[in-house]
Parts: sequence; structure tokens; C-alpha cells
Amino acid sequence: MTTAEAVVAGLLAHGLDTIYALPGVHNDDFLDALARSAAKIRTIHTRHEQGAAYMALGAALATGKPQAYCVVPGPGLLNAAAALLTAYGMNAPVLALIGQIPQDAIGRGFAHLHEIRDQAGIIARLIDWSARIDAPREAPRLLAEAIRSMFTGRPGPAALECAIDVWGRSGPVVAQALLPVPEPKIDEDAVKAAAKRLGAAKRPLIVAGGGAQDAAAEVTRLAHLLQAPVVSYRRGRGVIDDRDPMSVNLPLGRELWAGADVVLAVGTHLHSPLLHWGIDRELAIVRVDADPREPARVVKPAVALIGSAAPILRKLLDVLPAYNARRLSRADEMRERHARMRRRLAKLEPQLSYLMAIRAELPEDGIFVDEVTQVGFVSRLAFPVHRPRTYLSPGHQDSLGFGFATALGAQHARSDVPVISIAGDGGFLFTASEMATALRHRIPLVTVVFNDGAFGNVRRIQQERYGNRLIASDLANPDFVAFAKSFGAEAMRAQSPDALRRALRRAFARREGPMLIEVPVGAMPSPWEFILMGRVRGR
Repeated sequence: MTTAEAVVAGLLAHGLDTIYALPGVHNDDFLDALARSAAKIRTIHTRHEQGAAYMALGAALATGKPQAYCVVPGPGLLNAAAALLTAYGMNAPVLALIGQIPQDAIGRGFAHLHEIRDQAGIIARLIDWSARIDAPREAPRLLAEAIRSMFTGRPGPAALECAIDVWGRSGPVVAQALLPVPEPKIDEDAVKAAAKRLGAAKRPLIVAGGGAQDAAAEVTRLAHLLQAPVVSYRRGRGVIDDRDPMSVNLPLGRELWAGADVVLAVGTHLHSPLLHWGIDRELAIVRVDADPREPARVVKPAVALIGSAAPILRKLLDVLPAYNARRLSRADEMRERHARMRRRLAKLEPQLSYLMAIRAELPEDGIFVDEVTQVGFVSRLAFPVHRPRTYLSPGHQDSLGFGFATALGAQHARSDVPVISIAGDGGFLFTASEMATALRHRIPLVTVVFNDGAFGNVRRIQQERYGNRLIASDLANPDFVAFAKSFGAEAMRAQSPDALRRALRRAFARREGPMLIEVPVGAMPSPWEFILMGRVRGR
């Protein structure tokens, strides 16, 4: 086998049937191997390396399964780097296959095409696991190790480099069995200690992050058993159905944090609570996290449980009833709290009305892809989410321009459900050229572009904090409807939330190819008082 053939065989053995790629001379032998296996593995080619990497990210987030992209070295790697970094921040199982200059020239500064100094070092500073394939015989083992690394400890991306002259090199290859993912043994004593603290709590609270996405049933059962509200924000959305009165948004979570005596944090950095809301000696924290480095990063927890959330929480559910105090239902209390919070959030118009129009037409299992935009910020607080992996948000990198190409990948991987991408006029143009990819591969993504003619958040900050000295925030835009139509996509303009709802109904019924809906808007009220909130206890 050639190295390229061995990698293709390894991808197939691990269940990958798609690769998102931009071709280039460094990877020609690999692309040829893909062509010869086209009946088994699809190659989705994009118009920019950023698009390929974001599509792989979207597919990984929507499915929870490994997804791969392939780019050339140097500029190809760097063009895709924002998406790879975002995948790391979101703990997404993305495999980056990255070309290299000729093997014997690596590190020697000969000025080969796309040569970059210490490419391996650059990759290693973005993600936790990376390696270089130097011979065909290494390919099966390294690919298996890369896939295993994605689910070992802190989940996340992996990368494999391969030199231009190694892809086509032939040699003996032995198939590699899939490598088991090591799961830490659950600490029974720690589970018991957690159960005692949670069972005795008078005001328990649960905070769910992205690491709880595959433990939705367990988190929901714990919430009801403890009568503990569940705070979720961005990556944790959908872990508990927002129709459940125990599901609370970020600002309501802060209110509850002020009075909580025990907090169960599942798969979350606890960034806002620990670094902004404050802690004191009256608050005991129980951490569940796959990364052993995470629980004590800010403050040592009362109990730390290391491993995947679902099996740990199942064990906790087995033990907890023996220690759980008798509890009255908090459903009515929580409904009253929700009503008060809705009244506080009502000032965020027209964002709320546009979001409710989307929710009314998007099926329960449809996927909403957030973006760094005015409507996106409010969606993190107020868009109702009903199922795991149906709200995709770019995590702490908050990568402007993330949305459209990521949503393309989510829609391609989940062709069974509708996907909607929201964007501002600024963020959309980061990867707008991938409209050609959507047409070429008939991806029926629905994209809503809210057009205010500016980087709206930047502009408002300049107005409010810098004496209205505006710089680099106003934008010159194309006619977005004409832009989309020029590719052959269907497009329309919606002037109101009702008009948007009608357009979405038509788009979701059509499902024949991409559709863009432009929504002209003006300046919108700031949501930041509900996101960047100060201390409510301790230090």
C-alpha cells in the first residue's frame, strides 16, 4: 500500500465516510487515493481551507463523531487554523490531515513551496495531539492513535502531517485494530462523598457545559431528583430541554448561584461563575470532568470526579437516593422566576421576535448554528433548545465568521434534519464564498443574514465608551439576495419577524439546495448586561 491508501483504509475502518478538503500539489497522491475509493468515502471540496475545516467542525459537533479535513501545508494550515483552534476550544473530534514539503527538506529552510518554519511546533501549540507520518507502515497506527486521542481525557481535535513524497510511497502495511479509549476507573468513594453533599443540600444547583452533551438523560434525572435548576449557556444548551422548568439561562443562573450551597458542575469550565460571580466558604462545588487538570484550575472543589459524564452520573444516580433529603417540587417557584426573567429580557427587541420566529418554524430536532452577532448573543440567553447537539455555538474562542461554513458541515452530516445558520453581515462574508460549495454539493442549508451595515457590537461600544469616535466598524455590503442568486441559490428578503417566519416555512419545506434570507435591521439593544455580570458572593 501507499501511505495515502493506508490512511484512506484507516479512515474507513474508523467509520469516517466523508472528508472535507481543498486540493493542492502536496496532497495529490492522497486525493488520488480518495478518488479511487469514491464509492466508500466522499470528498467535499470547498473554496477556502477555512471552509473545509469549519465544515468538519460543524459535522463533528452535530454528530459527536470524528470528522476529517485535509489541507496543504503553510498557508493551507494557517488558513484553517482558526477552525482548528475553535475545535480545540469546543472539544470537537476533528482530524486535520496536513501536507508537508519533501521529507528530507523539513526544517532545512530551502524555501520549498508552502514551507513554514516548525510547522509541527505550530500545530502542537494549537491542539493536544499531533504527529507526522514518515512511512506507509506508520499510517494505520498513527491514525488509530489520533482517533483514540480525540476521546481520551479532554476530548478534542488531532492532526497528522504527511510529506509530499511520503503520500505516494509504497511499503508493507499491517491493518491496525481500533484502539480502545481508556476510561478512568470511577472513584466510588468520591461518588459517595458527592452524593452526601448533594443529598444534604438545601439549595443545590447544576451547571452543565459541553461535556454534558452526551449525558442529557442523566443530568435531567439528577435535576428532578435534587430539585436542582440546571444552568446552561452556549455549549451546554440542550442538555436539559428548555421546556423543563428546571432549565435556566445564564442571568437566572447567576441569581441562583448567589444562594446555592452545593453546585454540581458537569463538563464545564465554570468560567463566569468562578471568575465573575464569586465564591465563598459557604459554597461547595462538585466537579465532573474528563480532564483531570480542569477541576482545580481556579479553586479546589469539594469533590472531583474524573471521567466521562454519563457513566459517572449514572453511578451518582445509583448512590444518591440513600442520602437524598426529602424535597418539595420547585416547579412553581422556577416558573415564577422564569416569568420575571422574561420580563427583564423583553427589552432585547427585535432580536427576541426574530428568534421566536425561527423557533416556531425550526423542528424540535433541527439544528441552530449561532454566530458572533447581535441576534446570536441574545440566542445564547433566550432561544429555546430542546435536544442535545441542536445548538452549536463557537465556545470561548467566539470566532467571528464561524457560523456559515460550520452550519454547512452540520447540514451535510445531518441531512435528515434542517439546519439554520444565523449571521450578521460582517461575519457572513468571512466564508460567504462557500455558497459555491453549498450549490456544488446540494447542501440545503438555510442562512439568515441580519444586515445592519456594520460590525454592530463594535460600533455600539465605540458609541457608548469612546465618545462616538467610530473607526473600522461601518461596512460596505453587496446586495445579499443578488449575491446568493448569482451562485444559483434561492434568496429573498424579509423585513419583519412575521416575514422571516413565512420565508423559513418555505425554505424548510423546499430542502432542494441552499437558501439565503436577508433581514435588514438597524441598531439593536445591548444584551451585555445579561452576559457580563459581576460578583454576587465572596471573592
